[in-house]
Amino acid sequence: MTTTARRPRRTVRTRRNTELALVLAAVLTAVLGYAEVGLNIDGTVPADAGEYGAALGVLALLAHAAVRWKAPYADPLPLPIGVLLNGIGLVVIYRLDRSTPGDAAPTQLLWSTLGVGLFILVLFLLRDHKRLQRYAYIGALAALVLLVLPIFFPPVYGSRIWITLGPLSFQPGEFAKILLAVFFAAYLAVHRDALALTGRRVWRFQLPRGRVLAPVLVIWAAFVGVLVLETDLGTSLLFFGLFVVMLYVATARTGWIAIGLFLAGIAAVGVGLLSPHVHSRVNDWLDPLGSIAAGRGANQIAQSLFAFAWGGELGAGLGNGHSALIGFAAKSDFILATIGEELGLTGLVALFLLYALLVSRGFRTGIALRDPFGRLLAIGLAAIVGLQVFVVAGGVLDLIPLTGMTLPFVAQGGSSVVTNWIIVALLVRMSDIARRPAPGEV
Repeated sequence: MTTTARRPRRTVRTRRNTELALVLAAVLTAVLGYAEVGLNIDGTVPADAGEYGAALGVLALLAHAAVRWKAPYADPLPLPIGVLLNGIGLVVIYRLDRSTPGDAAPTQLLWSTLGVGLFILVLFLLRDHKRLQRYAYIGALAALVLLVLPIFFPPVYGSRIWITLGPLSFQPGEFAKILLAVFFAAYLAVHRDALALTGRRVWRFQLPRGRVLAPVLVIWAAFVGVLVLETDLGTSLLFFGLFVVMLYVATARTGWIAIGLFLAGIAAVGVGLLSPHVHSRVNDWLDPLGSIAAGRGANQIAQSLFAFAWGGELGAGLGNGHSALIGFAAKSDFILATIGEELGLTGLVALFLLYALLVSRGFRTGIALRDPFGRLLAIGLAAIVGLQVFVVAGGVLDLIPLTGMTLPFVAQGGSSVVTNWIIVALLVRMSDIARRPAPGEV
């Protein structure tokens, strides 16, 4: 009589208690920052610091409860990172309200509440990310409609990217990027073998058959064409980068990166020559101190560079900077300059590490998923965050021309913060599926 050794069961930890501890630490960090603003400006802790902490804490705990109930095996890091980034954004916007026109922090908190609400709704309604694959083409059409709508509204700061309805305004391109990622993931998951293995070889590159690549190129060209008409260079660059990244992931061919960079360069030169709005930004990028030499004073890029220099390694402290000098975009993309001035190089590095950690966890989720659609979607959503941070930081640091996009979770913008909470919800759902134990495991 022979006996068969039983395979030991692998214990899968849910890590929900770890997530709870990190969420509470994120809320505490944001509250301490809020208190520091009041101490540095008024010499006392703000009277509503407790209310602010309670509001952020309730939102964070509700989101954690939803993850604990509906996605118990999810990655424990995306939610705390989202809470911390959102909390940092609320603190810095409140600080900017003290020295610039407007009262944006309460509105941003309301948008954050909506974003967390949609985060919870996604976890409750979306049991399996593969259901999104059925609606890929409908989503692409809806995204194109969302991008076309701002053309019929007046431009804001030279770009037609906003829809304004009375006192409310939102940027539909923020929602379109999720729908476009779903479409790219669905299409490339089906045709990845044809794209990688068939086609004609031109020099060192093997190009896929036209009938395979044509649909995705047509969709991409339509999106970029609309964005060029709207003078939205930042979103155009984001969509192009997303297309190249997902195409590379689907085919594993580095040649697509070279081709993508070449086409992006041609498009950037063309738009820079044809659009006066973009041309002026290119001139500011090439000579950020030129306005000073011309006697017009420091422009936004120059003020941003001065802010980074003044911040040094440790910063001047929250509330001790000169954010009002930056101008009208201090609470959007140039909010990074305030962080650099008041939290210094240390604060900037910490912020970028949070973004890098969020993106890396998204990539890790994609690698762990077995279905091609989920793998491409997780990597695409994480790439959206990474590309947007690069575009914003590159513009504010004068590494690339300024594009006018919002820093994820941190900058003022309801559309942006809601969209990023949806992205985190999708990554949490997919990580739960990737980490879920197989039958027989506990």
